This record gives sequence, C-alpha cells and structure tokens, in this order.
Amino acid sequence: MIDHVSDMLARIKNASMVGKKEVVMPHTKLNEGIAKVMLDNKYITAVETVMADKHKNLKLTLAYVGHESAIHEIKRISKPGVRIYQRSRDLKPVLSGMGIAIISTPKGVLSDKQAKSQKLGGEVLAELW
Repeated sequence: MIDHVSDMLARIKNASMVGKKEVVMPHTKLNEGIAKVMLDNKYITAVETVMADKHKNLKLTLAYVGHESAIHEIKRISKPGVRIYQRSRDLKPVLSGMGIAIISTPKGVLSDKQAKSQKLGGEVLAELW
C-alpha cells in the first residue's frame, strides 16, 4: 500500500455509510495523528492500538448522532502526486466553520482551527464535515 491516509479515509467513509460501529486499519504515526484530531473534534469516540499477527492496527469507534453518522463527507486534499500546502493565513473555514481541515504541521497533525491559532501552516491532508 502506498497511500495510508487515503486508505484510512476510505475505510472510515465506507464504514460510516453502512453504519458500522468500528473500523480497523494499519497503524502509522500519521494515521494515529489524524485519528486524534478526529477524536478531539468528536467525529469518532475512541482510538485504540491493537496487535494482530505481530502488526499494530488502529481501531476507531465511529460517532453517531441518533442513527446518523457524525461524518457526512471526507475528502482527501493533498495526494502523493499533488501535494497541497497552505500558510496559516490562507486556511479557509470548511463548510462555513461546520467542518474541519486536517493539517500536517511541523508541530504534528492539527485541525485547521488549531493550526491557525498557533500560526502554523502545512500540508492539508483532508477535509471532513
């Protein structure tokens, strides 16, 4: 697998569309950072690292409001072939502030609001609402 972030986002999107409670994916530091940002913004309710056949996996518990998923859409912005970088002053609100952008900054993976408040730019990994 070449692009772990796209794989992670596709697994989360597919699981939320069919109403699954949990989704499991290979563990990487970047995936864990993205999951923590999603946890902080209440798009998922739990992040757990589990071992399976000598490999670490991430197990995410998706958040639901009633019978509807908290995640309506996830879009991968920066891709391996076309990287998208933005300065902190160029970060625009996602869906008029209703969603978040996930940014990889020099101080770790942050939401767009956190990056803007710390005046940090970086690679825009994904947007979700």
